[in-house]
Amino acid sequence: MFNLLWGILFVIVNFAFFLICYRLFGKKGLYAWVGVATVIANIQVAKTIEMPLGIVMTLGNTMYVTLYMTSDLLNEKYGRAEARNAVWFGFFTLLMTTAIMQMVLVFEPQETDIAQSSLETIFGMMPRLALGSLTAYFISQFLDVRLYSWIRKYYGSSRQLWIRSNGSTMISSFVDTLIFCTIAFAGLYDLKVWTEILLTTYLSKFLLTGAGTPILYIARSFSFAEETGSRKDTGAGLDA
Repeated sequence: MFNLLWGILFVIVNFAFFLICYRLFGKKGLYAWVGVATVIANIQVAKTIEMPLGIVMTLGNTMYVTLYMTSDLLNEKYGRAEARNAVWFGFFTLLMTTAIMQMVLVFEPQETDIAQSSLETIFGMMPRLALGSLTAYFISQFLDVRLYSWIRKYYGSSRQLWIRSNGSTMISSFVDTLIFCTIAFAGLYDLKVWTEILLTTYLSKFLLTGAGTPILYIARSFSFAEETGSRKDTGAGLDA
């Protein structure tokens, strides 16, 4: 029960920092959030916890859902091009971090070093785990941007943000989970265990996506003087 209650607080804190980052730094804050979140999510995924009913899950899902929230918010307020740029930025950040930290692990530690084993635990992912993470992120995030834009054509009213956001994210997050679990775990576990990992991971993302919808509405309500002028010049922004 402790993990459930602490997890609720954990989600609230994550969403609060997401709002604060955007409120303080505007569009630049969203790009910064993408860079930080892609790294943190892939560090957190190394830790497993047990929730009520014996459900075992990895951390990182909350932070990963905020990545979809970020791309949806950029798409909503600044246009599809900005959302795509943010996805590329996140992919580059994840690729850069993976490559640099793998090189760090190769250095021979001094005999009194205390960090090597911990760094190996966190960053010493098997090649297939790193490949799974990078592939899943790349495909699912670009899919989310495309789906969001497609749904927006049919539900363009600003009052129907929840349809665009939840529809695109829930589909994309399932694709993400399927790709990652297939690349990372196929062949390592039997079909039953693999299916349990897939379903529990997606279920947590599904619930977090719904919980994040009010946060997205709050973030969309923020306005910035310099960005208002920019949207008038480019024609981007909210639907009329």
